[in-house]
Amino acid sequence: MLFYLTTLSLSRFLTEEPPVVTEGDTDTQRRTAVDAWNHSDFLCRNYILNSLDDVLYGVYCFVKTAKELWNSLEKKYKTEDAGVKKFIVGKFLDYKMVDAKTVMSQVQEIQIIIHDLIAEGMEINEPFQVAAIIEKLPQMWRDFKNYLKHKRKELTFEELIVRLRIEEDSRTSDAKMYKKAMEIEAKANLTESSNAKKTQAPLQRKEARDSQKVQRSVLQLWQTKSYGQGLSSSEEGQKSESRPSECCPGPECANRPFGN
Repeated sequence: MLFYLTTLSLSRFLTEEPPVVTEGDTDTQRRTAVDAWNHSDFLCRNYILNSLDDVLYGVYCFVKTAKELWNSLEKKYKTEDAGVKKFIVGKFLDYKMVDAKTVMSQVQEIQIIIHDLIAEGMEINEPFQVAAIIEKLPQMWRDFKNYLKHKRKELTFEELIVRLRIEEDSRTSDAKMYKKAMEIEAKANLTESSNAKKTQAPLQRKEARDSQKVQRSVLQLWQTKSYGQGLSSSEEGQKSESRPSECCPGPECANRPFGN
């Protein structure tokens, strides 16, 4: 809102006191200046009221000057207390980088928090910012973090950003190459498996045919053998029926002496 009033050249009415004209003052030029000021103050006050909610408009529409209206709104809605500083400090201390997001995007988030701390009047020097960002690097960057910690030369903030960007680009490139290599290997394994299946299929079909032939041969042999045994049994039966019995069941055999 302040920017909008500044573009309209009305921001000065937020701090100026209204001019006073005595009843006996007959200076036409002074009265003209007062009328012009009142008109501009009227515009400024109504621009502010127009930006308020309907409920707030009903509360503040009776305020006479733009300065009084502006001061009333600042006292009620502008929060400048120690709680804001403590909240930002806690946010900075609790911030931890994660592997799921890019490091550079998280560094930018830390920079925003640091900027808020500086805006609240807290001084944070550059070496502390560098050390804090190094300490907050994610778990997968543990080796690179130890490498930065053991450097004897103190890094500036710009140098740290450059090193982090180079390292992240290198890791991204390696990940893409590894993914591509895995895809090529998977395709090669799939092709090899498909070729092996094509080679094994005719052999399996031939083995199946040979097995069926063997089964049919065994079945035919068994049937032939069974049929032959059946014929032998029937012939033996017929021979036994045609062969005269050694013991005649007739009455004449009963009188035959034993052993003759």
